[in-house]
Amino acid sequence: MLAAGDRSAYSPIEGDRSDRFRPAADWFVATTDGVVYTARIGASSERVVDLLHALAVHLDPAVDVRITDLRTGAVWVGSDVALPDVRDALGRLRFLLATCGGVEVTVFTPDDQLSLTPELLLVAYARSDRWFFLLEGMGLTERGTPPAVVWTPSRKALVPCPDLDVALRATASRLGLAGAQ
Repeated sequence: MLAAGDRSAYSPIEGDRSDRFRPAADWFVATTDGVVYTARIGASSERVVDLLHALAVHLDPAVDVRITDLRTGAVWVGSDVALPDVRDALGRLRFLLATCGGVEVTVFTPDDQLSLTPELLLVAYARSDRWFFLLEGMGLTERGTPPAVVWTPSRKALVPCPDLDVALRATASRLGLAGAQ
């Protein structure tokens, strides 16, 4: 038995952190070319999809939407779609998007754009630096450069995902998006 104050080899020690097997914080890399401010955002797949949903609330009441399914080649577009409807659709798709990837979702206005890449990264573009402050307020850490890439999924190796295909088609229909090429 251990006396009070003694620690076993398996006890947490000072400095032991809950982030032992993952990065300490979700991150973003902020860049600007003087006209467009860009934030490349990295986190777990679930967190990135949640951030897309959460950040979308800061867009205009009507947005343009483009969804591209790399598995099937299907593309849907829509203009002046009600933001609450888009956020509802993103909320319904969160699990499948985070699990399967392979879909590019872009929600944009004349001044802002949020894009979820098929590799499950999030990129925010804007004419101001407002996204940088919002991301810091959400607990993301600004980095000078992204961490080294350990693994990158191949877009060519995407396997069919029937549940995602059905959900994307239903979402496009619900939002009134038109098929495009």
